[in-house]
Amino acid sequence: MLAPVEETSPFGHVLLVTGPESLLAERAVADFVARAVAERADAAVVRLEAGAVDAGSLAEAAGGSLFAAATVLVVTELSELPAELADQLVAMAGDPGSDLALALVHPGGNKGKAVLDRLRKLRPLIVDCPSIKAWDLPQFVSAETRRQQGKVDAATAAALVDAVGSDPRSLVAAIRQLLDDSPDRLLTEPAVRRYFGGRAEVTSFSVADDVLSGRIDGALGKLRWALSTGVPPVLVTSALSSNLRSLGKYLDGRDARLRDTDLARVIGVPPWKLKDLSRLSRDWKPVAVAKAIQAVAIADAQIKGAASDPGFALEQVVLKVIGCRGPQR
Repeated sequence: MLAPVEETSPFGHVLLVTGPESLLAERAVADFVARAVAERADAAVVRLEAGAVDAGSLAEAAGGSLFAAATVLVVTELSELPAELADQLVAMAGDPGSDLALALVHPGGNKGKAVLDRLRKLRPLIVDCPSIKAWDLPQFVSAETRRQQGKVDAATAAALVDAVGSDPRSLVAAIRQLLDDSPDRLLTEPAVRRYFGGRAEVTSFSVADDVLSGRIDGALGKLRWALSTGVPPVLVTSALSSNLRSLGKYLDGRDARLRDTDLARVIGVPPWKLKDLSRLSRDWKPVAVAKAIQAVAIADAQIKGAASDPGFALEQVVLKVIGCRGPQR
């Protein structure tokens, strides 16, 4: 997921970190700073936000201090750099000098792309940090578990993503917690269920799974339990909408003769989710999915202010969505 930074001296060099995945960007910068400080323990570490600097503060930050001959300068949010400072920053990056280790961080996107393109032409050390796609999250869990000196199999990695969600920071924290409580540093599915089975996200998606599968008693029971334990009603409609959209995309794309990995990428789900969607597709038609999505949209508007009893509105939409599918099991 994260390309290693070249093992050259950070001083006299520039690290350019680009992309929206802030966790990976922070790790790349932390590695760069750690190597610089390990090489020159007396170096001053200065961090600046590009949008809050002027010509004087930028020059001062790069020029060392009375107490340190070397400087490690980290400039974040390059997209916010004032246009009038672009020449100064590019000149600094073009000739940082032997006493400066310079890390520049751009969050991706078109804003500030002109200065980013100029910096790329200087051939700095580059680490790209794209967003982690849904289908890559189990691989991220496996890689992160190894990074934390643990072990995990593919099924457990997928279960953890299903339980905790798609936020990489939450996944990293969950892995750390599970490993800290495992004497053999092994992640297991029972441990995932034990620690994270009560999360709001899990509860809402569990309701949605029962709804799309036509399990009325299970869906209504889980819904009432979720609401009684404080799960926001909007999470339930969000989970229903997300599952229905994925199912609709699967119904549209399953006959395209794509490989599972390609089909999963088109739908926006991990490949292991295709088995669930294939199972559900036996009882759903595209027109039924569209009708169910409309019902969920109405319920979502109701629970956001138009309904006096969100719980009743959710129970009604559960019944309506189940009524859209084929024969119940």
